[in-house]
Amino acid sequence: MLIPHDTRIALETVVDLVNTAPESAQPQDGAPADGLPGIPALHAFAARHRLSGVTELDEKDLRAVHDVRGRFAAVFAAPDARTAASLVNSLVAAAGTTPQLSDHDGYDWHVHYFAPDASIADHLAADCGMALAFIIVAGETERLRRCEAPDCRHAFVDLSRNRSRRYCSSRTCGNRLHVAAYRARRREAAG
Repeated sequence: MLIPHDTRIALETVVDLVNTAPESAQPQDGAPADGLPGIPALHAFAARHRLSGVTELDEKDLRAVHDVRGRFAAVFAAPDARTAASLVNSLVAAAGTTPQLSDHDGYDWHVHYFAPDASIADHLAADCGMALAFIIVAGETERLRRCEAPDCRHAFVDLSRNRSRRYCSSRTCGNRLHVAAYRARRREAAG
């Protein structure tokens, strides 16, 4: 599946955003931690993903991003393409999309779907929503997944050729489960 560079970046952003939710986080001291607990974390998220036009942020922005994050999580949990499309349509419409070509920060021409003065929540809803729309239009909603490791709920987009990816990370979750299975087989063979 050929995915344009800007769409791939938006998919990485939406996955990272969804994975900041407490229900996706690894529990710490018995309770899952929110990956976006305050304004400094939201600024760091915006900087990490090079979200253009993000300057001043306040509690209203944080609440709006938490709301958008929950709505994106619902897309990953959607039982079918029709439900996912309805959720994405709602997100994108609420963001007031304004497609425009841009070539900033060393990137070649790409499309921004948010208005130039959009809030961070509308920026995320528009750009990431359109990236998810690309997946839905391509008939690839089964690529929107959650990690199959029993102790992990991270979201990911399976971009493997044969749609066979099962874990958010083959290095962490996948490797940990393979080692555990190997050790269990060894114990069974020894016993």
